[in-house]
Amino acid sequence: MGSEGEMINLHPSNPGSRAENVININHYATKKSVAESMLDVALFMANAAQLKAVLEQGPSFQYYAALTALISISLFFQTAIGILLIVMARLNLNDVAKQQRLDLLNNIATVLVFVTVIVNIFITAFGVQKTGLYPTYGRRLY
Repeated sequence: MGSEGEMINLHPSNPGSRAENVININHYATKKSVAESMLDVALFMANAAQLKAVLEQGPSFQYYAALTALISISLFFQTAIGILLIVMARLNLNDVAKQQRLDLLNNIATVLVFVTVIVNIFITAFGVQKTGLYPTYGRRLY
């Protein structure tokens, strides 16, 4: 690619405004990793709340074992993705010697994100009902 601190000019035909149209690839990749990490944290919190709801319902819930396993797998993958994103954010994309490693880590993170999405689709399909949302206060519905 080029030197270690390489910048890319998005509009090479307009050399006078170079400072306004230049991207530092390393900063871009770091910002992308931080944004992915924030989304990962949001999904992690949602899965933790779902796991709490399943555990509150107990083993009598029809899909207790399946949902407990799926949510645990999702939480594990999200933790692995978070660690990968932290490692990727700390490595310099402009260092040519590290680009192959970063590409491999990025591909692994992408596959883990895809698998996590599929697992969460199944979590949603099995459904998590919270207990006590609509208290009956002694009324019986017949």
